[in-house]
Amino acid sequence: MAGSLFNSAWSRSEEPLSRSLGLAHIIRHEDGTSSGVWGIYTLQSAFQPIFAFNEGKLSVAAFEGLIRPFRDGEPQSPMTFFSTCPAADRLHVEALTRTLHLLNAGACLPREASIFVNFDPSVFTERSIVDNALRDMRLVLHEAGIDPGRVVCEVTEQRSASQETLHGFVAALRANGFRIAVDDYGADDSDITRVKELRPDIVKFDAHWITQLMESGAGFALLTSMVRSFEDQGIRTVFEGIEEGWQLELAERSGASMVQGYVLARPELAPTSFRAFAKSSPEPAPAASHASAPVTATPRKGRPAKAFGRRVSP
Repeated sequence: MAGSLFNSAWSRSEEPLSRSLGLAHIIRHEDGTSSGVWGIYTLQSAFQPIFAFNEGKLSVAAFEGLIRPFRDGEPQSPMTFFSTCPAADRLHVEALTRTLHLLNAGACLPREASIFVNFDPSVFTERSIVDNALRDMRLVLHEAGIDPGRVVCEVTEQRSASQETLHGFVAALRANGFRIAVDDYGADDSDITRVKELRPDIVKFDAHWITQLMESGAGFALLTSMVRSFEDQGIRTVFEGIEEGWQLELAERSGASMVQGYVLARPELAPTSFRAFAKSSPEPAPAASHASAPVTATPRKGRPAKAFGRRVSP
């Protein structure tokens, strides 16, 4: 069985990473990137840039790792892939996807950029599982040449076995030098509780919820107030799913720390062209080279800024 094979390979922590994972589900390619195999699927990493506002301009601050499954060479929906994985295999599949993202980040992303990877807290039911997963992840980071401080662990919405288990899991992530992000924040009671309990470094706002709030003055005022509240607590904010220029303008006006979305850059399969964003590059490529929006986030002179929502015909 694929899951047991993966588990046995990862349990041999004394073996070099390239040997143990290579025998299981990781395939190394001549260009330095890696892909994975799980059952009938081939898995590839895609990365989407996350941009930070900096004095009216946007600069690449991080990348989110996204899994892209293929079957017989044809792309498949990630949701379809994950839905076919038995519950007993979820822990191993999650580990495989993180391994792919980190190895590929080391191969094709700027060295100074942060890397966002997902963690499903529901699979970490015991401390021994947490310890083993983090030990293996340290091996991956060593192999990829990535400092743990660059890694942001996105804790997804899935429920943990208990609050005590969840808190222990997050504490273990921090003890290993990783930063914590709460994903898909939408101001429901459960989201507010997650932030209070986990005290994350970063909150990623749900794309659909952001769009709804931006449609009205009252909604935008609430959004701005929440961003300011998080920033006052030392929590940075990311607006996801920014797909139109007016959303980008309002995101900047709200005080959000970072933005992510198709209006700026689409995900790219590894190997990516994103090395051009490296600070050490002689002439870093502007965000506009990968986007339909300009690097300068503020409206151009003489162009009226949209107040709230989409433009509606009279």
